[in-house]
Amino acid sequence: MEKLRKSLTGFVVPLLSILLAFVIGAIIMAAMGSNPATALGALFQGAFGTAASVGTTLNKAVPLIFTSLCACFAYKCGVFNLGGEGQFLFGATAAFCTVHCLGLTGFPGMLAAMLVGTLAGGVWGMIPGILKITRGLNEMIISIMLNYVATLFMGVIYTNWIRDVTVPQTPSIDGSLKLSRVIPSMRFTWAFVIALLVGVLLYYFLYWTAPGFKLRAVGLNMTASRFDGFPVNRYILISFIVSGAIAGLGGASDLLGTQYRLINGYGAGYGFDGVAMALIGQLHPLATIVVAIFFAALRVGSTSMQVATGVPTSVSDIIQALVIVFSVAGMALTKLPEFEAFRLRVFQKKGKEGQKA
Repeated sequence: MEKLRKSLTGFVVPLLSILLAFVIGAIIMAAMGSNPATALGALFQGAFGTAASVGTTLNKAVPLIFTSLCACFAYKCGVFNLGGEGQFLFGATAAFCTVHCLGLTGFPGMLAAMLVGTLAGGVWGMIPGILKITRGLNEMIISIMLNYVATLFMGVIYTNWIRDVTVPQTPSIDGSLKLSRVIPSMRFTWAFVIALLVGVLLYYFLYWTAPGFKLRAVGLNMTASRFDGFPVNRYILISFIVSGAIAGLGGASDLLGTQYRLINGYGAGYGFDGVAMALIGQLHPLATIVVAIFFAALRVGSTSMQVATGVPTSVSDIIQALVIVFSVAGMALTKLPEFEAFRLRVFQKKGKEGQKA
């Protein structure tokens, strides 16, 4: 019963946060002289109105899903991996360099790019893990700094080493390496399917396997886990490696499915967006996927909203920010002892009323 109550609270808080964010967004739209119902209708029409727009939304969700799952897995072990963006970019960079420098094409090239991208992301994620368990350094600072290193390393590649003539970008990958669409009439590729499979596998590992249970136990209480004989440092390191590998696979998949080349600004903000979405999804892999698709819909639909009603896309950004703020604040509120006492009183009162009836 207690587990059901906590699950219900975890579902209600994000839902109320989304509703409240949309209410405030509607007020802003009305203050700008636009009809909120028309504007929001245009937003969702732009994201889900046609098969092509649905495909665009799902395609836009791919990098968000991978980086949010990256954060979700690390947080489940009680560590804070804020380097999802760097691991994503390092995976994409390694995947591109592999197929470009070795001249790989076709399915073998796709497979090699994804394997190398996954490995590169895992190695990049392993660095803050090793520094944490051996030197006791703060993993948040290290992982954030590594984001800049990965971004600058990618910049050296597309501006100097593998530059496409005079344009500051790399050449496009070979056409045979590009992931095809799952449904020809829709724009999403097999990268989205890979992202879904990763999410399902993470859910199965975390909630249906013994190692997954131990990893979550370490995340809940490292001290108690040490006394129970769990190899805590090993689980911390594994969580960083797997977390980075997920982001690296995301970078390789997005490169092959959507981006096709390295260019200035690629991947900017994906890592911190992923952290926010993982928190809104209550660190549950499947819920995190739903949240990532929702945010992708807001970003895709905001353009249609601006064209149809004149409401700027920044209003959509405000709604996204409000969802994050309200969700994090709501989760913090539910952790307070006063809220726990209030929740218990409410459920006990309902239980007594049910017995009387």
